[in-house]
Amino acid sequence: MFKHILLPTDGSKLSNRAVKYGIEFAKSINAKVTTVHVVPEFRMGADEGFVSPMGAQMKRRFEEESREQAKKLLAKVATAAGTAGVKCETVAVVSDLPFQQIIETAKKKKCDLIMMASHGRKGLSSLLLGSETAKVLTHSKIPVLVVR
Repeated sequence: MFKHILLPTDGSKLSNRAVKYGIEFAKSINAKVTTVHVVPEFRMGADEGFVSPMGAQMKRRFEEESREQAKKLLAKVATAAGTAGVKCETVAVVSDLPFQQIIETAKKKKCDLIMMASHGRKGLSSLLLGSETAKVLTHSKIPVLVVR
């Protein structure tokens, strides 16, 4: 059935739970996993053409901290997978469109299942923005298993 599962993570409690279930599921069916963390792109507000002289320094710091956070998140998943005896590859990508990167990573790595948390937004933001999970469900041709 499934041989390669993509486990997106953002480090949240709900995402960590989905990763845990994903590793357990992969072990039960003798599949491997790839975990992906999507780092947002650096954005600095510019007001009427004003550019901060500290912009480059802030961007560099943001990128360094984001890279370090991604490395820690992914290492945690890789360790959990290794402890369970599940082969795991890690991927960190930079994008303001996480759902697209999740789908692209699944395609590139030839995953046959995406297993991710439902990030239940509430109120108006759910109507306007939707969750990344909803976007993956809408746009992916690869099966998606949602963990609540």
